[in-house]
Amino acid sequence: MKERFFAIVNPAAGGGRSARLAGPALARLRERSMLVDVVESPGPGGAVQIAREAYMQGYRRFIAVGGDGTAHEILNGVFLSRSGSERISLGFLPLGTGNSFLRDFTNDGAEASLKALLAGHKRAVDLIRLAHANGEIYSLNLLSIGFTADVAALTNRYFKPLGHLGYLLGVFLRVAQLRRRPFALRCDDDKDWNEERCLFLSFNNSKYTGGTMLIAPDANPTDGLIEFVRWGPIGRVGLLRMLPKLYDGTHLAHPLASRRAVRHVEFNVPVPVDVMIDGEVATLECRALDVIPAAVDIYI
Repeated sequence: MKERFFAIVNPAAGGGRSARLAGPALARLRERSMLVDVVESPGPGGAVQIAREAYMQGYRRFIAVGGDGTAHEILNGVFLSRSGSERISLGFLPLGTGNSFLRDFTNDGAEASLKALLAGHKRAVDLIRLAHANGEIYSLNLLSIGFTADVAALTNRYFKPLGHLGYLLGVFLRVAQLRRRPFALRCDDDKDWNEERCLFLSFNNSKYTGGTMLIAPDANPTDGLIEFVRWGPIGRVGLLRMLPKLYDGTHLAHPLASRRAVRHVEFNVPVPVDVMIDGEVATLECRALDVIPAAVDIYI
């Protein structure tokens, strides 16, 4: 196993902010005698293959230089190729747009992450594993279907360079096109399928979505559970009135909202649907979700 760190830089993260700031941030680590090898991701999905190759070469310490999507790609590159139970560690230089995951631990993500890397301070956190018709995907932050995935798909396609403003544009356009659909599922020891229509279903390892939305205020990435948040078929006017409450977690007081902590989710959705996974969107035929307790060590 290599003792060096392997940093993957997403230069497009944060609207190009990562490209400008990655060099000075990595230099601060090297000034403290940290051994860091660096590769730049060529584009979306590129960090998956780079991380896979680095893992096969013996690297076990990784640094995601970018946003939540960069960390997501690194973890999937490693876990989809990993054999055995040898642990990996992941640090962050959070120079992207969302950086939702770190907000569970600190409001000063960039500086706290840097200090944790320099001090070697890390903690074990859970991952969520999605089994779908063509394989598996791992999530550090959350998976969501319905309205939230619809918004993310639209935002990523047209408005992502606008940052948070782009996300708000996506929200209001999707409110105008509002769809409330059933996604049949059952959790843990449930006997019956829940086939009721809903606005969205969110399966969370951590609290925040999009960096600022507190959709799952009771989530805990170290408790070995998936925080399942469901919002029923609310109408357009009601949704517009409730949107601000998504930012402080009080939306859960709405009579159509609910939450529960689960370990396993089984889907009966025989067609592919858009799934938001750690800020990115994939169209998948979902089969099951499981939590992997204490799966990875995070520097924080």
